[in-house]
Amino acid sequence: MLRKVTKEELYKCCEPSEMPFSTTDEISPLKETIGQKRALNALRFGLGIDSHGFNIYILGESGTGKMTTIRKILEEKAANEPVPADLCYVYNFKNPDMPRALSLPPGTGLALHKDMDELITALRQEIPKIFESKEYEKQRSKLLEDFQQKQKKFFSDLEEEAKAKDFTLRKTVSGLVLLPVKTTGETLSEEEYEALEPKVKEKIEAIGRELQEKLDDVIRIVREEEKKIKDMMTQLEREATLSSVGHRIDELKSKYKYHENVINYLEEVKEDILAHLDDFKAQEEQAAPLPFMKPAKTEPSFVRFVVNVFVNNSELKGAPVVIESNPTYYNLFGRVEHKVQYGIAVTDFTMIKTGSLQAANGGYLVVDALEMLKNIFAYDALKRTIKDKVIKIEDVWEQYRLISTVTLRPEAIPFNVKIILVGSPRLYYLLYNLDEEYRELFKVKADYENRMDRNPENMLRYASFIKTKCDERGLKPFDKGAVAKIIEYGSRLAGHQLKLSAKFSDVADLLREADYWAGEKKNGAVTAEDIEKALEEKTYRSNKVEQKILEATQEGTILMDTEGAVAGQINGLSVLDLGDYSFGMPSRITAKSYAGRAGIVNIERETKMSGRIHEKAILILTAYLGAKYAVKHSLSLTASLTFEQLYGGIEGDSATCAEVYALLSSISGVPIKQSFAVTGSMNQHGEVQPIGGVNEKIEGFFEVCKLSGLNGQHGVIIPKRNLLNLMLKKEVTLAVEGGKFNIYSIENVEDGIEILTGMQPGEMQPDGTYPEGTFNYLVAKRLKELADALKGEKAEGKNDEKKKENPD
Repeated sequence: MLRKVTKEELYKCCEPSEMPFSTTDEISPLKETIGQKRALNALRFGLGIDSHGFNIYILGESGTGKMTTIRKILEEKAANEPVPADLCYVYNFKNPDMPRALSLPPGTGLALHKDMDELITALRQEIPKIFESKEYEKQRSKLLEDFQQKQKKFFSDLEEEAKAKDFTLRKTVSGLVLLPVKTTGETLSEEEYEALEPKVKEKIEAIGRELQEKLDDVIRIVREEEKKIKDMMTQLEREATLSSVGHRIDELKSKYKYHENVINYLEEVKEDILAHLDDFKAQEEQAAPLPFMKPAKTEPSFVRFVVNVFVNNSELKGAPVVIESNPTYYNLFGRVEHKVQYGIAVTDFTMIKTGSLQAANGGYLVVDALEMLKNIFAYDALKRTIKDKVIKIEDVWEQYRLISTVTLRPEAIPFNVKIILVGSPRLYYLLYNLDEEYRELFKVKADYENRMDRNPENMLRYASFIKTKCDERGLKPFDKGAVAKIIEYGSRLAGHQLKLSAKFSDVADLLREADYWAGEKKNGAVTAEDIEKALEEKTYRSNKVEQKILEATQEGTILMDTEGAVAGQINGLSVLDLGDYSFGMPSRITAKSYAGRAGIVNIERETKMSGRIHEKAILILTAYLGAKYAVKHSLSLTASLTFEQLYGGIEGDSATCAEVYALLSSISGVPIKQSFAVTGSMNQHGEVQPIGGVNEKIEGFFEVCKLSGLNGQHGVIIPKRNLLNLMLKKEVTLAVEGGKFNIYSIENVEDGIEILTGMQPGEMQPDGTYPEGTFNYLVAKRLKELADALKGEKAEGKNDEKKKENPD
């Protein structure tokens, strides 16, 4: 049924009298998230359940406050939870390439770092003094004297025995040798030795072998004594060192007695210090090989005793909350850095740097899902970490290098983080359906609404949100008229009279813009006029394309009739979305029909400019025509439909009603009033279905009609089911109220025939025909004529064939 839309249905006003305050200064700021009951319940569940795989994905449109809400919820929850342990990396004395991880109570990591620094500093000062003390020198000298006396006695006894047997012990470059001597005490020369009788030579050789064996024994005994003296010297150094510095390490052990891992580490430190005492002794400068060359002074390294405080939680007041805005692999998992020395990249455990996962261990990590998926390795590594329950620091590019570099493999850290991904609904469903592991690791879905009910409670919360933004941004207070306009703007954004938009980023932008214009007028508070000014200026900044299209329409470049009546032609409505701005754009739809069997030809489809939904709409249109007019005979015609001057693609079914009217007008020859535009989808029964962008479509045709002047005959036909979506601009509502513009609603496609053509549509009679003088009668009559023409053509063709077969 055709019905004229009243002015009350065009726009749902919010009266300032509905606001129980004068300005926002009189109300409290918003303390809770509004309109997201479902999502908040899911978040409470996901954050409360302590079970593997129950990580969270927050999905919703941009600007609905997902990140702000989760940050606030996590900060409140984390404040009441225990502070997690500090994490430190220390040198692994048994396997230097695998630094050890120490887990310590909060604040203890820095204390251990400081204690180790003080210990090594003290040892570097005290140990050299120990080895320079008189007592140490006295004990050392005594050990050396005892060894030298023993050594001297061994060689003197051997030398006396050799002398008694006419041999002497001499030192040479190659070592100690035994030589035979003459009675005069001089050694035998080779010539003298060769001149001796064989028996004498044999005797000398036998004595020499005997003495050589004894010499070898003495040398072996001396070497054993040397080894013993070295061990004794080492033991002396250990005892001397422990007597002076052992108490320092014992004090540290006592301080960290409840931490077995630290006790074991300190024990290894002590053993390493005792094994490398030379590093702590005073270093003697080496003489330069040439007078003008000064040798580089090599200092021993004490880096191995440093404690790398990897995660310091000393200043935390609860569990950590980390929001990673740039989730690259290294930002998430940490890295082992390198520095270049003499052209070589080197590293050590002090260059292990923390990532967001380690910083959030024991707490919560919030990650932008899309940003993470943009970064190679990050998503797969995160899933592996959740499954394995350990955080590993790895060089992921190592396998891709032609030349491997020296790196470390730090000990893995136990994983205890609740992961919260934030992203779009499309990304959520892609991951859920295409990645089986995702379903097992992110089991909690927090789905954000993009709009909420427009009721008194939510309207007051909207006002509290405005108050919150005023406090945060230092904006002027908003009076109740301005708040009412903001609420109306929220309904316009939501596209529904009984809803409010939950895209608070758009609302917050309008608040700041209105505050600016209020400041330009030196207002103390933001008024309704400032809101309207902000909306007008925002539109003006963005509507250049719309204005260019209107200019082309006015010039006649774009063909568009708003006067008269034309058969097979109607004004359709579409929405052009530029991203930051969308507007309605009328389009001329034309139809041509003639005898044939091709059916309805969608020109856009034939040129591959039509989307699937639009193609489906054409098939529905065809089915509707068949059921309506092919009761007694087949639907035999060829008809074409097209959007004139369309140079891009077309998608959607909102032009179905307009296409039906154009096609029926072409078939019947009845002209359609061009002062109307039509929008609406339909089903096979002719029922009109709601469409999107109804406000933009009406306003778009209104702007076109203004070009030729509004005369009270112009109007738009929309689906009745879209009445709740109407939140039209003030200019349009005033024109409708003044009778200069009209808006009609229909429930069935036939409801619009009379106003468009001036003829009654006509109801189908029991015999399947329509009453004469009605629109449907003309359509049915013309379709029958086309069908009969095709039958006659077919009969003539058969007669021609018979004549060819029987020429006589």
